[in-house]
Amino acid sequence: MDLGLTGLRWLRSQSLNGLLAAAYFGAAGAAMQVGPGPAQRWCLAATSAIGLLAWGAALRRARAIANIATSRIASAAQGYVELQGRTTTTDLIYSPLSRTPCIWYRYRTYARDNREKEWREIDSGISSATFDLLDGSGSCTIDPDHAEVIGAEVTTRYADEHKHVEELLHGGRTLYALGEFITIGGANSALSLREDVNALLASWKQNPVDLQRRFDLNRDGEIDLQEWELARRLATRTVEKEHRNIRAQAGVHMLRAPQDGRLFLLSPLSPQALRRRYLWWSALHLGVCLGGAFMAMKVLLIE
Repeated sequence: MDLGLTGLRWLRSQSLNGLLAAAYFGAAGAAMQVGPGPAQRWCLAATSAIGLLAWGAALRRARAIANIATSRIASAAQGYVELQGRTTTTDLIYSPLSRTPCIWYRYRTYARDNREKEWREIDSGISSATFDLLDGSGSCTIDPDHAEVIGAEVTTRYADEHKHVEELLHGGRTLYALGEFITIGGANSALSLREDVNALLASWKQNPVDLQRRFDLNRDGEIDLQEWELARRLATRTVEKEHRNIRAQAGVHMLRAPQDGRLFLLSPLSPQALRRRYLWWSALHLGVCLGGAFMAMKVLLIE
């Protein structure tokens, strides 16, 4: 897999708000520490650039949610879709910190650094177990790897100079999902008639006694071209019947991270609430962008 796509998926699976906050505070803090001058101007310009990128990302997410209609699982097309349903309460997993039953968790543990007077992350983890989503028309298995999870229940606890932050998605709740929909098996099974016929004939050849009993019509002890053609036709009909049976079975629906790097989103919030949240974030990031640019210009004029 492309390293750029892998990095993008990793970033999306993290807490983006936390990453952006750290980037903002880092750039702004550096600007305050270095004092007036070219270095401060570059730090403020970096803050503005981060805000510009974050504004664009939030706006793209809001548009993606607004532009895609919610599909029913039973009739969803293969590809990029939006689903909304209720998660099952079976096969729950347990969060490692609070032992709470859930369908998904992410946690971080911080230790208090009294010398620096700040919290330092010492441990973290995220679940990868699949779970099912139902919408009344069917069931879809969600693979949460690389998902951007928004609106999960967050709990923070303090104990023995440690801070534990836990995010959970619970079973039996409404869930919004945006990602790549695929159906494994059933009508979408990738089957090759030629390869399967050749494989069946090869298996028959491994038992020459039975092969002659079935296809040596003139009983001369050999399978001639006409008799072998009969065997091939029978193998073809047998494989075609097996393929029809396979395609008649119900396939397994799955939602996963898009292979082309598009947004993979899971949230207990409604699509309307998600869109409003992303629009609010985009306005906030645009304000940071313009504020950083204004301060950089101000420093430039003072120099």
